Amino acid sequence: MMEPRQADVSIPLQSSKWDGAAPEPRSDPQPRDYVLWSVFNALLWCAVWGLGCFGFPGIFYSIKARDCKSVGDLEGARRHGGRAKVVNIVCSVLVTVVLMLFIFVTVLLYSMLRPT
Repeated sequence: MMEPRQADVSIPLQSSKWDGAAPEPRSDPQPRDYVLWSVFNALLWCAVWGLGCFGFPGIFYSIKARDCKSVGDLEGARRHGGRAKVVNIVCSVLVTVVLMLFIFVTVLLYSMLRPT
């Protein structure tokens, strides 16, 4: 005689809040590479007495971040993008200070040398 087999029954102990639908994958925002800001800083430094070399570290880290992002290394892209951001902030502040000093000294010299 064959005995009837009892079917395996699974009863969830906790209710599901999403009604059995699979959770959507969490989409982290893409890391930024700041290439345009870096190029802008390098061009500004080139305009200030040809000191474009001060803008090159920002370009370097921006390109590294873009390369990492294209390969799929998002952690490396975030790391290099963060460095590019810091370097660009420093370059932007320095170029602003240098230009303001240049304008101040020019106005001061012009006012001193102007015949009265």
